[in-house]
Amino acid sequence: MSTGSGAHSAPAPNSHDDTVSDDATATTPGSAAAPGVAAGPAATPRKGTFSSLRNRNYRLFATGQVVSNTGTWMQRIAQDWLVLSLTGSSGAVGITTALQFLPMLLFGLYGGVIADRFAKRKLLLVTQSAMGLTGLALAVLTLSGQVQVWHVYLVAFLLGLVTVVDNPSRQAFVSEMVGQADLRNAVSLNSANFQSARLIGPAVAGVLITAFGSGWAFLFNGLSFLAPVIGLLMMRTSELHKATSVPRGKGQLREGLRYVSGRPELIWPIVLVGFIGTFGFNFPIWLTAFVYQVFHAGAGTYALFNGLMAAGSLIGALLAARRATSRLRLLVGAALIFGALEMVAALAPSLWVFAALLAPIGIFGLTINVTANSSIQMATDPLMRGRVMSLFMMVFVGGTPLGAPLLGWITDTFGARIGFLAGGVISAVSAAAIGLILARVGGLRLKIDLRRGRQHVAFVARGVPVATADAGEAEAEGKRIAVTA
Repeated sequence: MSTGSGAHSAPAPNSHDDTVSDDATATTPGSAAAPGVAAGPAATPRKGTFSSLRNRNYRLFATGQVVSNTGTWMQRIAQDWLVLSLTGSSGAVGITTALQFLPMLLFGLYGGVIADRFAKRKLLLVTQSAMGLTGLALAVLTLSGQVQVWHVYLVAFLLGLVTVVDNPSRQAFVSEMVGQADLRNAVSLNSANFQSARLIGPAVAGVLITAFGSGWAFLFNGLSFLAPVIGLLMMRTSELHKATSVPRGKGQLREGLRYVSGRPELIWPIVLVGFIGTFGFNFPIWLTAFVYQVFHAGAGTYALFNGLMAAGSLIGALLAARRATSRLRLLVGAALIFGALEMVAALAPSLWVFAALLAPIGIFGLTINVTANSSIQMATDPLMRGRVMSLFMMVFVGGTPLGAPLLGWITDTFGARIGFLAGGVISAVSAAAIGLILARVGGLRLKIDLRRGRQHVAFVARGVPVATADAGEAEAEGKRIAVTA
């Protein structure tokens, strides 16, 4: 991606002779491991939580994003509540969500090809402007009293079309602003930015909807996109880490898929976030259903639930910004806990118990997103980053058109608790299965030691005797990969 300033810090393409680490795992110097998995750094110095903000271009980007993200969250709350008010159906909320993400499922990979071919700053100027126009269109329809549910469906689908190009362009543009050294920190701060807006947006939306109706929230969202557009125009292009645009050619889509399929450190995290995104992140359906059907409350409670999840997500993002590495064992562990918390929340006996569980769910949900995002970007050849990130986003949010109607139907037919429980079960089972697959790819086996003072659960290399593993001799032989559960 980078050929100008900072190009020396970009990772080289992985070869089939690379050795295992998962960025995910830490290997001892000189140790051998399974082929085909890129090795991560043995030690990465810890940076400050806000180190990326030293960069002027990134500060402009982050400032614009927090304004537009606030508007986006206001529109999400208002849109869900408007559809529920018009139809009284959680399934209709699921259809709206599905239509918004359907273009990502259908065309997401082509968005990555476009992002790799063109200057990402110029692409973002176009996409951010178009997203603002969709918000203004919905505001006009709602404030004029003409809005019908099919209008909301149409606007959601058009917004999804724009997102196909916006998402991979925005993800890949981060490295052009901050360079490879601060990439992991910037990805985490982007999530913190988004979750900070998620704290403000639902609260403001709840007040506006209660006092004036949904239309004003849509209007604010449309106008909020002026902030990122102005920020992009004010950037110093000379300070960007120049990217090499991929020339037009045949087979670029297939090339990207082959690139990912041959790298376990890319394909399995993408598969995991696909399951989590499709079945575990259907919160617009579940939260509206719990508010409307279980607790018989109003828009203010829905905004409160979203705010609590946002608070947890913000904490998770700030913790992620302080981490020096993004390990796949952390990704799998967070996904397991995330699924378990969803199952517990589904059975919560009261509103306040349910509300108290939303912040931890937000923490672990955000940890999944940031860990997968940053580990995949760090392991990807810069020339492939747009296509790889488009695949990541396609499976993460593009699975929603499949999961949202299904979970919406389950929620409508069997109740909010069963719908939420189903999502948690699928998330936890998929995390456990992919964790075992990653262990097998790395040539690992599970070791359980219940003796006091010992590490109770760990993965060690196959064929290493327990006594040898206890003594640490396997590490000295270069055959042990320490992946602590």
